[in-house]
Amino acid sequence: MKATGTKRSWRAVYDDAPKPQARRCDHPNCTHEGEYRAPRGRDRLNEYFWFCLEHVRAYNAAWDFYKGMSQDQIESEIRQSTTWQRPTWPMGSKPSGRRFNFTMHDPLGVFEAEAEEMRKAKTRPPTAEEEAMRVLELDGPLTLAILKARYKELVKLHHPDANGGDKVAEEKFKDIGQAYTTLLASLNA
Repeated sequence: MKATGTKRSWRAVYDDAPKPQARRCDHPNCTHEGEYRAPRGRDRLNEYFWFCLEHVRAYNAAWDFYKGMSQDQIESEIRQSTTWQRPTWPMGSKPSGRRFNFTMHDPLGVFEAEAEEMRKAKTRPPTAEEEAMRVLELDGPLTLAILKARYKELVKLHHPDANGGDKVAEEKFKDIGQAYTTLLASLNA
C-alpha cells in the first residue's frame, strides 16, 4: 500500500501523539501532579502513593519502618536485612545438613589464625581414650556392656595360647588389655 500525502518527520508524529494524563498527588485536597512515589506501608513496599514534591518530603519525614514493632521484632528484622533475608552460616563451620565442604584460597592471610586452629585440630594426637577405642575397634557411644563384650571377643581371638605363642598375637593381646583398662577407667570416672 502506498502512503498518501506528504512525508511527516518522526518528531511531528511524536508531537501529535496523545499525552498521558498526569497523575494527581494522592494527598487529600492537593491539585499538583504526583511525580514521586512512596511505599504504602512496611508490608506493602511494592505498592505506592504518588505525591508532589512537597507532600513526598512530608511523608518521608514522618515515615517509620519499625513503627508498631517490639524491640525483639526490630532486632530480628535488622539481622535478616543485613543478609538480604538469606540464611547464613559462620565461615569454616559445617552445620548438619550441608553436603559439601570447601576451603578458601587466602593470599593475604586474613583467615590465617582460623586456618591454623583447624590444622591443629586435624593433626592433634589422639587422646588415650580415642587410641583405646581404635585398638578395640569400637566407635560411637560406649557402654560397659559393649566394652566387656568386645574385650572378651578380642581376648579369645588374640590370646597367645590360642595362637601357638605367636609374638605378634602376644603384643596385640597386651594392647587389648591396656585399652580395656583405659576405657574401663574412663567409664567409671
